[in-house]
Amino acid sequence: MKKLISQKRAIIIMIALLTVVLAFHTLVLTEIIPYGIVWAGRISSLGDMRKVEVISIGVNAFAILILLLKGDYIQHKIPVKILNAIIWLLAVLFSLNTMGNLFAESRFELYFFTPLTFILAVLCLRIVIEKRLK
Repeated sequence: MKKLISQKRAIIIMIALLTVVLAFHTLVLTEIIPYGIVWAGRISSLGDMRKVEVISIGVNAFAILILLLKGDYIQHKIPVKILNAIIWLLAVLFSLNTMGNLFAESRFELYFFTPLTFILAVLCLRIVIEKRLK
């Protein structure tokens, strides 16, 4: 049975999506995009926004790094089990984020980020269900 999406393609798609998300959060951090449309519409101060956006940017950059390592785009000696464990944690994080987005006060977050984080969670699962890249 042919798979709908290869592990390698899932990694590429995730890196692309997370790069866009990283750019988006950078625009929020620099106040080009208003912070009221993210974080479920519950951020009430510029200081709070900066804290959560820096964390978000860090997590997304870390996820991209892990995917670059998993896809062998960067040479490394990190065991596959460790990379897979981190990707499982990312799947959980994106799943929880999806559930949180369902209760967002911002329609943009509800209609845009809910499906996006769901897709990211599914792609994470696709990446870790196969032991070797094909």
